[in-house]
Amino acid sequence: MDSRTRLFCLVLLVSSCFCLSNSDELKVIVKGVTSIAKTDDNFICATLDWWPENKCDYNQCPWGKAGILNLDLKNKILTNAVKAFNPLRIRIGGSLQDQVYYKVGKFPKQCSNFEKKSDGLFGFAEGCLHMNRWDELHDLFNKTGAALTFSLNALLGRIQSDEDDTLWEGDWNQFNAKSLMKYTIRKGYKIDSYELGNELCAGGVAAKIRPQQYGKDVKKLKKLITHMYPDPATRPKILAPGGFYDEEWFKVFLQTTGPDVIDGLTHHIYNLGAGVDPTLIDKLQDPIYLSQVAQTFNDVLNTAKLFSPSSGPWVGESGGAYNSGGKTTSHTFVNGFWYLDQLGMTSTFNHKVYCRQSLIGGNYGLLNTTSFIPNPDYYGALLWHKLMGKNVLSTTHEGSPYLRTYAHCSKSSGVTVLLINMDKSTTFEVSVVDDLNMYPSRIEPIHQREEYHLTPKDGNIQSDVLLLNGTPLKLTASFDIPEMNPQLVDPTLPISVAPRSIVFATLRGFQAPACA
Repeated sequence: MDSRTRLFCLVLLVSSCFCLSNSDELKVIVKGVTSIAKTDDNFICATLDWWPENKCDYNQCPWGKAGILNLDLKNKILTNAVKAFNPLRIRIGGSLQDQVYYKVGKFPKQCSNFEKKSDGLFGFAEGCLHMNRWDELHDLFNKTGAALTFSLNALLGRIQSDEDDTLWEGDWNQFNAKSLMKYTIRKGYKIDSYELGNELCAGGVAAKIRPQQYGKDVKKLKKLITHMYPDPATRPKILAPGGFYDEEWFKVFLQTTGPDVIDGLTHHIYNLGAGVDPTLIDKLQDPIYLSQVAQTFNDVLNTAKLFSPSSGPWVGESGGAYNSGGKTTSHTFVNGFWYLDQLGMTSTFNHKVYCRQSLIGGNYGLLNTTSFIPNPDYYGALLWHKLMGKNVLSTTHEGSPYLRTYAHCSKSSGVTVLLINMDKSTTFEVSVVDDLNMYPSRIEPIHQREEYHLTPKDGNIQSDVLLLNGTPLKLTASFDIPEMNPQLVDPTLPISVAPRSIVFATLRGFQAPACA
């Protein structure tokens, strides 16, 4: 091939690449007359887990010193990251919580810290929460204003069945939990909610409890908390069962507890499969795959309505990919397609809270496990928390499934829409209209639209550096979370959503009676 031919081929190749980029105009209809669901005011939640340094999966040990017992609680980035939410919900729990003893007074006599044990649950022996560590944790929570969910050990007092070594039988022993509550109350520490057990429902993960027994034990927890916290105004909520949804198990459990016992029906979601799955990055960008979990959210909602109408569904833990997440994906920009889509989807199914596994630790932490520097999903969570109010609005559009759309009444005024473009090459020019007259100019020109465009550094969706309106988000010199200021745009223009990007847009003058 001569040089002229090679040049001609190169021109054709470049031209074909440019042709792949295209634009698509579409209308997103927001139905603002009534809300379709409501979240809690503090919908965003993040977890802290018990995993020690030697928690390893797939020949990697990604937890480092991020576990509850060894995390640097005085790290300034950690403090500022939590404080920025004002408040952030934090759930303390995880796989090892049902092996944790609380070292209060003389019980237990010996208290170790999750030593490796071949026949132990998840390969570890029991662990110990000393009260000086409990004090240190609450020092962080008090400084940052965090709202704490503490998940209690639900296996105390039980024994393994002779017929099935994954089945645990007998009544829950509340003695150690009661001692912890006494200490907590005496010290003046605030607890937003208590949860009993982690992934012990249905088939369990490493252990399981029958639903009738679980319901009986949660009623015991209700009596304990009512006794320990006599003032209803400051009484912690009760959450359960904190595991994977199974219709029959959840039904029997709720029938056993009866009405007005639990305040939140918690379930876990890891709908992306194993963290080592080589197709994980494809799943994160596949709207058809991501939509499959919607049935679970709908089923949990319907179960709550039927058998425990006073309790709202919560996603009590969700890391996307299980076993600590994907090494090259779960802490990067592309994970935001799954995460923000999950927040949008669950809110439409009337879920009150969504707890992300994890705040720090594993490959899926909102903060980097070693440097504590925020990963892209941290900023996505913070923007949601600051912009999206609790009233959820219905949105529809005719067009590509690769554009995901959600809308809420704004936390301040107007409506905020979330637009997620998973398409590799199409820019969507979006006009947001209401369902009353389908006319976008109802948004008066005096109200400039506030846009937050999220893109990855250098266009690399596996980057852990996030750009806001083209500028990298970096901590300040004093390790504060940076300001996230919007781009102000003429509201009569469409919202331009670039390929593989995420946009929050607040429409101040949008006429939505549900937001009045």
